[in-house]
Amino acid sequence: MKKQQPQISEDKILEASWELLGEEGIEKFSMRRLADRLGIQAPSLYWYFKSKQKLYQRLANQVSRMILEEFHSEGDWKEQLGGLAVTIRSVICRYPCSTQLMMLTLPLEPDIVRFTNRMLLCLESTPLAQEQKLQAVFTLTNYVLGFVLDDYQDQLNASAMLNQDQGEHPVGEMVRLLDSMSESEAGLFRRMYKSGLYDLMGTDEAFEFGLNLILLGIEQVIKGRGK
Repeated sequence: MKKQQPQISEDKILEASWELLGEEGIEKFSMRRLADRLGIQAPSLYWYFKSKQKLYQRLANQVSRMILEEFHSEGDWKEQLGGLAVTIRSVICRYPCSTQLMMLTLPLEPDIVRFTNRMLLCLESTPLAQEQKLQAVFTLTNYVLGFVLDDYQDQLNASAMLNQDQGEHPVGEMVRLLDSMSESEAGLFRRMYKSGLYDLMGTDEAFEFGLNLILLGIEQVIKGRGK
């Protein structure tokens, strides 16, 4: 009896892609691995997505759509832009490797365009020049994506070091390095690190501090335009 081929669709491919990204990361993601997960031959995927880049585009589009669905517009430009930044971080933290996907793709999908347009609308009421509005949006987006990506990469690096060094924790190596350096070379950083301030990296508190710096900077530019 002939073996029945698995039924696949674009939705099933996208769902399996998220699962694979969550389990193995984008570093190991490939169309062949995805096809194996779906129980099909890799060429079958290209009926739905002509390249891995096209698949990435569609995944990034899903993330953009989710951000738009979860964001609720309220308040002045600063409250709206701040709320949108928090929503972006919340969504991309739930979708594995979505930060990398957003960075690896161009705005060639409708919801990615709508997402960018929605960010620009937050600043529409301000006296900023058009290029300043665009630059402000890019700066804020890059901050959020970079913040999440940095935390993700730190976890990968720590895990890799633990595996390579047979269980030696990278914190111990950092302390030994700092203790071997002079006061002028590393004194301030050493005291901050040993007091636990480094543990704030990746936290909500650190995110909100950086976000407020950007929003206050935009506010100063707006005030300058009003003079």
